[in-house]
Amino acid sequence: MVAQPNSLAGRDVATVIHPYTNLEQHKTVGPTVIARGEGVYVYDDGGKRYLEGMAGLWSTSLGFNEKRLVEAAVRQMEKLPTYHIFNGRSNEPMIELAEALLKIAPKGLGKVLFANSGSEANDQAAKIVWFYNNAIGRPRKKKIISRVRAYHGITVFSGSLTGLPPNHNDFDLPVGGVLRTDCPSHYLYGLPGESERAFVDRLVGNLEQLIIREGPDTIAAFIAEPVNGAGGVIVPPRDYFPRVQEVLRRYDILFIADEVITGFGRTGNMFGCETFGIQPDIMTVAKALSSAYLPISATIISEKIAEAITAHSGKLGNFAHGFTYAGHPVSAAVALETLKIYAERDILSHVRKVGPYLQEKLQGLAGHPLVGEARGVGLIGAVHIVADKASHAALPPAAGIGTLIQQSAMDRGLLIRAAPDAVYVCPPLIVTRAEIDEMMNALAAALDDGYAEAIRRGLVGGAVKQAV
Repeated sequence: MVAQPNSLAGRDVATVIHPYTNLEQHKTVGPTVIARGEGVYVYDDGGKRYLEGMAGLWSTSLGFNEKRLVEAAVRQMEKLPTYHIFNGRSNEPMIELAEALLKIAPKGLGKVLFANSGSEANDQAAKIVWFYNNAIGRPRKKKIISRVRAYHGITVFSGSLTGLPPNHNDFDLPVGGVLRTDCPSHYLYGLPGESERAFVDRLVGNLEQLIIREGPDTIAAFIAEPVNGAGGVIVPPRDYFPRVQEVLRRYDILFIADEVITGFGRTGNMFGCETFGIQPDIMTVAKALSSAYLPISATIISEKIAEAITAHSGKLGNFAHGFTYAGHPVSAAVALETLKIYAERDILSHVRKVGPYLQEKLQGLAGHPLVGEARGVGLIGAVHIVADKASHAALPPAAGIGTLIQQSAMDRGLLIRAAPDAVYVCPPLIVTRAEIDEMMNALAAALDDGYAEAIRRGLVGGAVKQAV
C-alpha cells in the first residue's frame, strides 16, 4: 500500500501523473523515490542502492555525480542564468556548443537547431524537411518513412513516426504523412531458411517498392535509429543501412539519423552513423549530449538544407519556429562540458574496452531457456524472451513476464527496462567490468525468476536451468 499521505510517496500519488506508468496501479503501488546518485548507482529515499543498468533513460552517460557538470551549471547560472535565442539573440555557451558539435558531426552537416528533448529534435527535423521542400519548389514531397519498432519520441508527429502500438493506442496516432517500412531484425522477421543477406535484399526491395507505389515525388525523408532503442535494441545487419541509403539517393529522399540514444559513444564510435555506415542529411541528438543533467537536444542539418531554408526565411521575412528554452545558456554550458569530458577522458576508448565484455556476458545468457536471442553493440544490449526457443514463439504480452523480470532485478538492486518480449541494458558509459559482472549476475537471477513463473503458469515447459 501507498505510504502515509504526508510522505513523499503519498504526496506523489496525490499530485503527479507519471509517464509510461500504469496510473491506476500507481495509486496503490506508489513510486520509488530516488534520493541521490553516485557513479553508476542511485539510492532511494530508504537508502537502498541500485545499479542503474539503463543509465536512467538511456542517457546518463557520465554517472550520477559528475562534479564538473554541476560546477559548469553553477558558473553559468551566476553569469547568465537564462536567455532566449529568438530575434537573433545569442549566448556564448550555445555558440561554443554548436561549434563543438559540428567538429564531431558526420561530414556534410553544417548548422545546428537546438531544442529540449529528443522528441522535439525529431519533430523539428520533420518540420525542416517540409519547410525545405517548400523552399525548393517541391510542395508534394512531404511524406516521411519510418519503420516498424521505431521509437522517435512522443509529441504528436514524432509519436506518429514512432512505430510502437502502445504509443498510438487511444492517443489518435499516427497522424497523416507517415509511411511504415520493415524492422531490420533478422531474428524476428526473417523467413524460414532465409539468409541474412536475402533478408536485407527483401527489406531493401520492400522499401523501394513502397517508394515507387507512393510516388517518389511525394516522399521527403526516411528516419531511422542506427540501433532501435525502445523497439527492442535491434542491431541491423552490417550491409542494411548502406543499401537503404543507395535507394534513398536514387529517389532523392533525405536520411534523418536519430542518434538520441546512440550518439556520443554508445556504440563504440562517437555516433552510430559511423558504426553502421550512415551519411545523414539530418541528425538528431539529445540524452548523452548533457549526460541528461539538463534538458537539451539538437537537430543538425546539412549545409545544403541550411542554405535553402535560410534563403526561404528571407523571402518569408521569418523562420517562425523555435522553443523558449532552445539554446538555453545553462543547458548549453553543461553539454559543452560533457563533450570536453568525453574527449579528455577518451570515453570512446573505454567503451571499446568494456563494450565487448558486456556483449560477451549478454551472449552468455543466450543459453537461458527463456532467452531466444542476445543482441547488442558497444554498451547497449538486450535479451529477447520467448516461450519457445526453436520457434521463437512469444510469451503472451498480458502475462507480464518482462515486467516480473524487471521487478526481480530491481529487488536485487539492478534497474533495467523490460518490454513484453525483451529486457534491455544500457549502463552509463563509465561502467567498469566489475559493475558489468554485478549487473549481469542480477539479470541472470531475474531471468531465472521469470522462467520459474512462466513454468508455474504453464506458459513454457521444462525445469529452470541456471544461466551461464
